[in-house]
Amino acid sequence: MTKEKKEGEKFEFPKEFDPLEEGVALPAELEPDHPGWLSIAEVMKISDPVFAKSKFLIGYGESSNVYVLAGDYLTIVDPGNDYTVFTELEKLGFNPLDIKKVVVTHGHRDHCMGVFELLRYPPIYESKEIEIINHEGGPQEFKKILESQGFSLTQVKGGETLELSGFEWEVIHTPGHTIDGICLYHGPTRTAITGDTVIPHSIGDADKTAGGRLEHYLYGLKQLMQKDIENILPGHGVPVAATGRRSVEETYEGVMMKLMEVEPDSKTTWMEGAAVLAEKGLLEEVVYCCDKELALRPENLSASQLKAFALNDMGRCEEAIEILDQILAQKGDDVHALAAKGHALLGLQKYDESIKYFDDALAINPEIKEAQVFKGMALYFMGKYDEAMEIEAFKTEFMERFKTEIDKQEQEPKKDDKTPGGEETNEG
Repeated sequence: MTKEKKEGEKFEFPKEFDPLEEGVALPAELEPDHPGWLSIAEVMKISDPVFAKSKFLIGYGESSNVYVLAGDYLTIVDPGNDYTVFTELEKLGFNPLDIKKVVVTHGHRDHCMGVFELLRYPPIYESKEIEIINHEGGPQEFKKILESQGFSLTQVKGGETLELSGFEWEVIHTPGHTIDGICLYHGPTRTAITGDTVIPHSIGDADKTAGGRLEHYLYGLKQLMQKDIENILPGHGVPVAATGRRSVEETYEGVMMKLMEVEPDSKTTWMEGAAVLAEKGLLEEVVYCCDKELALRPENLSASQLKAFALNDMGRCEEAIEILDQILAQKGDDVHALAAKGHALLGLQKYDESIKYFDDALAINPEIKEAQVFKGMALYFMGKYDEAMEIEAFKTEFMERFKTEIDKQEQEPKKDDKTPGGEETNEG
């Protein structure tokens, strides 16, 4: 499959190695001249010991990228789906028996089927001294086959620190593409191995047959965005050096666009996107879009206001107040900003302070229902029940919720009406 690279020859990745749609094989006549195994340290310009001897094989067609982390022993991350992969390790000066761990980023065939090719190697099959690591939500059939053959399977949840080849890597659960997706993060080099969660210039679909969901995809990407990432070692395509953070953000933005059902080349503005995401209840994404808009147009009060509303609903009331104070400093009679600040103070249990803002909003527009309801809540929490019930909007809201709770309790089967076995009694 691979071609040996001449010493000193500079290799440029051809476009044929751009990620293909999953399940789409490259025609044999179009199979590109492959660069073979490459040094991660050289390609990524990383001098840290974690990558000093480590290699990667760029995948295409039906096989993912394969990473070999070399240190105290060998760890393979995503063994791909190509039987020739492991026969070439000896040419690199590696002993296949030094492979002690294999990490699978998710259960798609192009990433995990190479495990079985590796385990067929007689000395490995006989010794069983190899640990396979995947997420606990991975395919059950994969687990059954490994365990039936006597191999050790470690299943992770996310949040663990794995020792791989003598170096520590953090496991980050990144569902979305599949339910069992994980990424590995190495803090000292700011490097993430991302499987199909982040692929340069491409976005993996949410595979519903494997538990994938776009909403979960956003969650996984937000976990990555909490890390200081510079370098990406993806499941397909060329690794990304230095600009890894931007690759994660581009994927995040692309998934948001999929959720909004708009094309990548559409002219949707950040504010239009924020409005659609708000309707879907994706408040963190609303804040993200507002921040992008404000980076372009800091004077956009509508963006500031929508961000403050989202922060309020997320319980980040102090942040919301900081923004609302800036809006009210410019436009003191903005009824929605006044009501929102009252709402934020209510969330901080500053009930007495919140009343003033609700009153100011209602003095300008007595018909604002949210100001009426929130004022009633503030009064109620202050113990002023009669005064709260004089506010018709609050009384209606309160009684509706009370009635809903009563109905819910009445629908629950009474324990006294059932025998210990769960069958209704038929006395009388």
